[in-house]
Amino acid sequence: MDRYTTLHSFVLVAENGSFAAAALKEGVTPVVMGRRLDALERHLGVKLMHRSTRGLALTDLGEQYLERARGLLKDFDEADASISHDRTSVRGHLVISAPAAFGRRHIGPHAPAFQARYPDLQLSFNFTDSVVDLVRHGYDMGIRIGEVTDPNYVAIKLFPNRRVVCGSPDYFERQGVPRTLEDLARHNCLAFNLQGGQQRGWTFLRDGKQVAVRVAGNLDCNDGELLFDWVKQGLGIGWRSTWEIQAELKRGELVTVLDEFALPAYDIQAVYPQQRYLPAKVRFFIDYLKTIYNAPGYWEVR
Repeated sequence: MDRYTTLHSFVLVAENGSFAAAALKEGVTPVVMGRRLDALERHLGVKLMHRSTRGLALTDLGEQYLERARGLLKDFDEADASISHDRTSVRGHLVISAPAAFGRRHIGPHAPAFQARYPDLQLSFNFTDSVVDLVRHGYDMGIRIGEVTDPNYVAIKLFPNRRVVCGSPDYFERQGVPRTLEDLARHNCLAFNLQGGQQRGWTFLRDGKQVAVRVAGNLDCNDGELLFDWVKQGLGIGWRSTWEIQAELKRGELVTVLDEFALPAYDIQAVYPQQRYLPAKVRFFIDYLKTIYNAPGYWEVR
């Protein structure tokens, strides 16, 4: 068994806390992951993990070795990347996180064609509305919508986007149109609950400064698509990204309000951890999505 595989498996198990979770990401069985760790421990002649019915725990030597193993794996990726600029094929495993609705509509449908272009590359996706720690959970990259402030991440803009308040013409005919941010308190605002994020409220720009407005409504949930459906049904107003409402705006099914307070940029961005060399698999996928998203008319028909 090659050293890269055993190192990679050890790091996966340590970061995921169990053989089952690591095996799921690797696409093998937990037994295989256990055998890989056994092989690594035999090679080193030390115990890296304590195993019990309560779970797994790194030994002191395991803690030390984990950091070195992460560094070695990163060096492997960077070595590959340093000679991959002119290559037309990549291999390995690309693990990506993205917001749920965006991933289902604008990443998942494009994955088969990308995989067909690079048949030696395995793709894994996690579509969730929760913000995940890319490094801690073993992701190569993520798609984020909005500002990325973590200095440990590099953000590449894929397509410009704004966040706006919108609703159906029928709703505004019944309830009136909000003219100020304070007017939102008199409207049925359909927002994420605590499990879905946005705990700070809806964010706007007023007098050159960002302000967060706490909103409330008679319906909330942690699923962005369901919230969007409620808005389209005229049950309330929502704070939505322009990428997802272009078709509805064009058909007149939704209208935007308070546009003068909208943040100027809430872009769709590819995010990956800081590193000396960007792995080819990440770079190729970013370029692939950027080409698709910037095609004329792409957003208006989806």
